[in-house]
Amino acid sequence: MTLRSPLGRARGLGSAKEGVAHFWWQRMTGLALVPLALWFVASVISLAGKDYAQFHAWLAVPCNAMLMCLLVLAVFHHGQLGLQVVIEDYVHQPAVKFASLIAVKFAAVLFAVFAIVAVGRVTFAGG
Repeated sequence: MTLRSPLGRARGLGSAKEGVAHFWWQRMTGLALVPLALWFVASVISLAGKDYAQFHAWLAVPCNAMLMCLLVLAVFHHGQLGLQVVIEDYVHQPAVKFASLIAVKFAAVLFAVFAIVAVGRVTFAGG
């Protein structure tokens, strides 16, 4: 038996100190995706029926290339954060949870880099 209060027992155990940051990153990437997705949809509609040369000319505009890279980064980071929450909530075996979290992070980085390199190749390639 102990005379310590529940607060006293909990003190010193610490916290992960990542919950609030994770929450805000999810909200900020979600908020950033609203105008970026609207821009992307409008761009895709305006490019419907165009050939590669016209698409290249559109993507060669620095603002469009930058917005495309921001969209890619926001999509993959937001997706990784969402999958992280799902894995943490529903995977109960520690080894599987750890491996899944690492795999999701690496996949998000790999695909984001791949997409940004593709945007760069189209942007800087000769039309």
